Amino acid sequence: MYSWVNLCRNMLFPPACVFCHSPLAGQAGCCERCATDIRIWSHQHCLHCGRVLPEHIAPGPCGKCLRRAPQQLRTESLFIYREGPVRNAILDWKLQGRDAGMLWLLDAAAPRLQTVFNPQSLLLPVPMPISRMRRAGRHHAADLCRAIAERTGASLDWQLLRRSGAQQRQSSLSGRARWKNLCNAFTVDYDHWAEIIAGPASELVSDMQVWVVDDIMTTGATMHYACRALRRSGIRAGAFSLTRLADRD
Repeated sequence: MYSWVNLCRNMLFPPACVFCHSPLAGQAGCCERCATDIRIWSHQHCLHCGRVLPEHIAPGPCGKCLRRAPQQLRTESLFIYREGPVRNAILDWKLQGRDAGMLWLLDAAAPRLQTVFNPQSLLLPVPMPISRMRRAGRHHAADLCRAIAERTGASLDWQLLRRSGAQQRQSSLSGRARWKNLCNAFTVDYDHWAEIIAGPASELVSDMQVWVVDDIMTTGATMHYACRALRRSGIRAGAFSLTRLADRD
């Protein structure tokens, strides 16, 4: 009976690529064309800022980090954000509420996720302005954290890192303006952190790996200032993004 139901469903709604939505002969997933157009972020990168480096220099630190150390302990990204399936997945998810492409990317990157996160990892989504979250009806970075936690056993906390004040949308600003825009955008809930270190997980705090998580990393300003706020509170954190714009220099 089940096979007949599947057959009828596939006839009415044929399986399609989660990225370009073209029909597939087998089960829903990724078509060959999109698969060949997905680019992973290189494993050969600066451990501190995540910039791609030549093999003989990786894992760094790179020249920029030697001149000015970033606020985060470590930076990791999974995919290059560019025209094609990865960008389609992000736009489908953020603008249309369709997360199939985003989840497919996470599943495809499962081995790498396991090397970055573990049950001692604490994931902090980059906080959204309340007004934007109300319009969107969801918190995308928190949804991403939840999906990662389900695949790695990590924990999610959306209360520790908070948004402060009002800022312009980053997408409307130039690179330098993005840094200025977020200079004082984040704060830490000290009382909540005190509850964490005094609660049931207190014995794990010394081994806890805190990560700030976002869907796209562009200039790095968001991660820098979020991790700076945490660092000023005595919390050293890493930065993780699902996708990242390729280095321009």
